[in-house]
Amino acid sequence: MEHKSGSLKSTIAVSLTNYLDAGAIVAGASGLTLWQNYLGLTEGNLGWLNAISANCFGAAIGAIIGGFLADKYGRKTIYTYNMLIYMLGVAIIMFTVNFPMLLLGFLITGISVGAGVPASWTYISENSEVGNRGRNIGISQFAWGVGPAIILILGMLLAPGQSGSTAGVLFGYVQQVAALFLGADATMEAVNVFSSRLIFGSLFIVAFIAWNLQRKLNESKDWEEAKLAQANEKRPGVFASFGSLFTNKINVRTIIFLAGIYLTWNFVASVMGFFQQHMYETAGGLSNGQANMLSAVQWLIIVAVTYFGFAMLVDKVNQRWLYFFGTGIGIVAWFILVFVGVKNLTALWTFTILWGIQGGMSVQAFYALWSSELFPARYRAAAQGVMFFIVRSASALWGFAFVHIYGAHGEGFNLAAYLMIGLLFIALVVGMIWTPKTRGKTL
Repeated sequence: MEHKSGSLKSTIAVSLTNYLDAGAIVAGASGLTLWQNYLGLTEGNLGWLNAISANCFGAAIGAIIGGFLADKYGRKTIYTYNMLIYMLGVAIIMFTVNFPMLLLGFLITGISVGAGVPASWTYISENSEVGNRGRNIGISQFAWGVGPAIILILGMLLAPGQSGSTAGVLFGYVQQVAALFLGADATMEAVNVFSSRLIFGSLFIVAFIAWNLQRKLNESKDWEEAKLAQANEKRPGVFASFGSLFTNKINVRTIIFLAGIYLTWNFVASVMGFFQQHMYETAGGLSNGQANMLSAVQWLIIVAVTYFGFAMLVDKVNQRWLYFFGTGIGIVAWFILVFVGVKNLTALWTFTILWGIQGGMSVQAFYALWSSELFPARYRAAAQGVMFFIVRSASALWGFAFVHIYGAHGEGFNLAAYLMIGLLFIALVVGMIWTPKTRGKTL
């Protein structure tokens, strides 16, 4: 079991799930204003889109369903059908003409994203050599960073000009495509929203490629052996044996540990994923173009650090201190915004760089690695699905609370920043004290 051929190839194929996860979140957020103008959406409508999207409840529902299915019927079952569901959701968004269609598209896409995440992290770990397990998880996180980077760059190139700002260099092609479908007399809002339609179209293409690659993967040997052991020993199936997850003391401690790092960190990360540009503009006083530029730079930093700082090091160095550096630098970043000032451009640039470094060695990368190592194969994916469900659901509720703390114009920024620091500090302390000693060991 220590040497499994083709682990890097299968990791790349499965990692496209992470690309599509983060890509769906950023594509949805970047096009919200365009859809709002086109469909006449209210702020309440936008809140519902966020709540049921790949960022929150949609992914939460998909994760708990997909996790159980991956343990009961196999990891390959998820990869055979899940991307078809993703393509359906994206296609609905691409051809949306009213709010119910848009809401349905966001929901289906989110469910697909959630179903794929626990299966992908589990499959990568189970098909990795002992010395490359962290590297392969890091590559999957690398794909998670590449998605937003590409979507943000594509969004800037296709963006319509608004409020006197210059349109993206490729917006002329957007107008030509819109004219083919809508005719020359289409409204400005209908033409502009084609930028978002085309971005989701790019996700449809990547999902199709991912489906063709993933459906050809072999089943996980660990899962096959676990199912064979259950059959030979007449042990209970995944649904029945899953009860031990909440009754076994070791499992309960594992859940508390993982929740202590991932839930607290994700409260911060989910806010930054959906509201970062908004904070830069309202509290920081930047223009929309400046806010998007800083975000794009940040994601490029995340991509580079994920590969060179996490994937290349996590199997070779003390994971406790790598975790400390990644999480600690995020705390430093927030302190700079508080004490130097969010309206200081140098502080914003410094925060962007440091938060990008944090993102490259983020708690999520360690969570993806440790959660796949600390649960038995017979309910490994289901356990991750439950954890993902709890985290994304709680983050959705936290998002509703955050907007009231922050305020419409950023008047509550300092209070919000101190809460972010507190949450990251909890993640830092819990992770440092209870870092699992799993490096170099078989699953």
